Amino acid sequence: MLCFIYHMKERFDILSATCSRETTRLYSTSFSLGIYFLNKELRAPIYAIYGFVRLADEIVDSFHDYPKSVMLQELKNDCFMAIERGISINPVLNSFQQVVNQYHIGHELISLFLKSMEMDLEEQSYTPETYEEYILGSAQVVGLMCLHVFTNGDAKEFERLRLPAMKLGSAFQKVNFLRDVNADYQELSRTYFPDVNLSSFSDSDKRAIEQEIHQEFTEALNGIRELPKSCRKGVYLAYVYYLKLFRKIGKVPAEKVMSERIRVSNGHKFWLMFDSLVRYKLNVL
Repeated sequence: MLCFIYHMKERFDILSATCSRETTRLYSTSFSLGIYFLNKELRAPIYAIYGFVRLADEIVDSFHDYPKSVMLQELKNDCFMAIERGISINPVLNSFQQVVNQYHIGHELISLFLKSMEMDLEEQSYTPETYEEYILGSAQVVGLMCLHVFTNGDAKEFERLRLPAMKLGSAFQKVNFLRDVNADYQELSRTYFPDVNLSSFSDSDKRAIEQEIHQEFTEALNGIRELPKSCRKGVYLAYVYYLKLFRKIGKVPAEKVMSERIRVSNGHKFWLMFDSLVRYKLNVL
C-alpha cells in the first residue's frame, strides 16, 4: 500500500513538471528553446520557475474581469504554504516549491517578485526609485532564482555571478517594456520608464533607454561566459534572441514602437538558434 501511495505522488510530481513545461512552451518560444539547450537535469527546475512567474503575471495582466488583488494574495499565500508543506494541489506551485526547497531559493526573492506583481495592480507612472524597485522584483530576482539552480548550491559561484545575472534579467525586462510599450500604455495604463511622457515618446527618449539596455547586455555577456557549461549554452541562446529583438527595435523610430509590436519571427528564431550554436561550438561568444 505504501509503495502504491508513493507511486501516485510520483505521478503527480510528473504531472506538475509537465504543467510547468507546457506553460513555458505556450507562452514563450524564446525561453522554451533556451531551456531545451540546458543540460537535461536543469530543464525541469527552470520550467518550474518560469511557470510560477507566468502564473502571477497572468493574474495582473489578463484577469481584468476578476478580483486580481484577491487572486494574487491567494497565490502568495498558497505559494508559501506549498513551500512549507512540501506539496500543493496546484501543479505549477507544486513543481515550484520542489525547486525552492531543493535549491534553497531565498524566500525574500519570491517576496520581492510578488511585490512587483502587486505594483502592477495599480495604474501608475514610475519614478526612478519605483522603476528600480519594479525591475529588481519582476526581473532581477527571477535571474537569481535561476542562478541558484545553475550553481547548484555553490554559494561562492552564486555570489560571483550574482550581478551579471541581475543585469541579464534587467536587460530582458527592459526590452520587453520597449516591445510592449504601446500595449502597456494604451491597454493597461502603465508607464514604466521614469521621466518619459509616452504621449510624446521621442527618438531621443528611446535612445536614452537603449543606451542603458546596451550597457546591461554587455555586462551580462561577461557573466554568461563564466557560467557552468551545464547552462551556458541555453542562457546564451536566450541572450541572442533578446539581443536580436533589441537591435530590431533599435532600427525603428519611436513612433513605430508606439504603434506596433516589434517581434522576431519563429523562423528567424530557429536561424538564430543554429547561428548561436555554431558560435558556441567555436567558442566565440
